[in-house]
Amino acid sequence: MLPQSRLQDVFFTAFMAFVMVYAMICYNISLSIGGLQNFVFLAAFNEIIIMWPIAVALELIFVGKLAQKLAFRFVTPGKDSKIMIILSISAMSVCLMCPLMSLAATIIFKHAGEGFVSVWLQTTAINFPMALCWQIFFAGPFVRNIFGLIMKKISGKKGPDNQSA
Repeated sequence: MLPQSRLQDVFFTAFMAFVMVYAMICYNISLSIGGLQNFVFLAAFNEIIIMWPIAVALELIFVGKLAQKLAFRFVTPGKDSKIMIILSISAMSVCLMCPLMSLAATIIFKHAGEGFVSVWLQTTAINFPMALCWQIFFAGPFVRNIFGLIMKKISGKKGPDNQSA
């Protein structure tokens, strides 16, 4: 299930941003220390309080609409399958968010100085494959499924196993 109202869109965006940002922070910390270690899962919360609101704001103000516009150059709602539309929008969101969030991380955490542009481009290049795979194969399906369950619970809709007679 996808968001049907502005409130649902804000909730969905915040949830998706949290799952994406948390994973990407864990990934980047792991890269910087030479591998994943248990403490990374807690250490990520130090950065998420900064990066999560940035991701939510970017998505709600700018990226969400632009990602749809770009995706609809490749797919047509009502003509193409729902999964192709979802995957197209997800891919375009990553194409926009990855460089923007890498820029924010470079500014806030990397202290790049004169090598700013090269550090930002390298950060984007390293993050992009992970962000795309994480979004398409894990975060996207997970968040959409949990969001759908929450919306069904809120609206009181009966599923196929517990239909009203």
